[in-house]
Amino acid sequence: MPTTSRLSPLLEQFDFARERLAHRMTGPVMDSGDGTDTQVDPMTDEEYLWEPVPDCWSVRRRVNGPGPRATLLAGTGDWGRDAASYPHPWPPPFTTIAWRLSHLSEMLTLRADHTAGAHALTRDDFPVVGDAAGAVTAFDAGAAAWRKALLSVDDAALDTVGYCTYPHGSDEDEPFIDIVWWVNQELLHHGAEIALLRDLYRARQARSEGQGHTATSTRSQASPLAVGPRTAH
Repeated sequence: MPTTSRLSPLLEQFDFARERLAHRMTGPVMDSGDGTDTQVDPMTDEEYLWEPVPDCWSVRRRVNGPGPRATLLAGTGDWGRDAASYPHPWPPPFTTIAWRLSHLSEMLTLRADHTAGAHALTRDDFPVVGDAAGAVTAFDAGAAAWRKALLSVDDAALDTVGYCTYPHGSDEDEPFIDIVWWVNQELLHHGAEIALLRDLYRARQARSEGQGHTATSTRSQASPLAVGPRTAH
């Protein structure tokens, strides 16, 4: 089905945000924003699960139970994502890359199903993973499913209120074109958050390595004084 002229700019925005986030997470390079490539290392498991502040929400092994102020672990599988029934905790817990990426991938996967699939998936059906590579794969799959769903709609669908039956948003009250716009905003802002957390993690690592080098240098400079007992004067 040809893409409608109203959907085309939103699809282009989605493709840009999707590709940019994927490159930010996997490297080896990403567009810095000025047309030049910037080197990016693949995200590690430690970075994926890094908690920058105390009491973060994250993804956790199900056997360990939910984190601080969470009352359940959403999803299926050996891992789950911290969650709570309404009303949610206030102020909102700070969330890790793992939490944000799992949330984003789940949203894309479920909305794809509730647009052009069986209209049946819930959060309990989404597999939560505990490693960075698996999380990136889940994001790629969710993004591909959502894009495929978008290519199946026409102008009439874009104007239909409740065309997407996703159960965890305002979809039943919104024309579908507004939902498409909102998904782009989710991808853009969570992608920016993930990129910022990667920057902070890299800066933290560089600072730790710098401090270790300084400590080593200090010990090296002090070593001549430690080769034998000091002589009293």
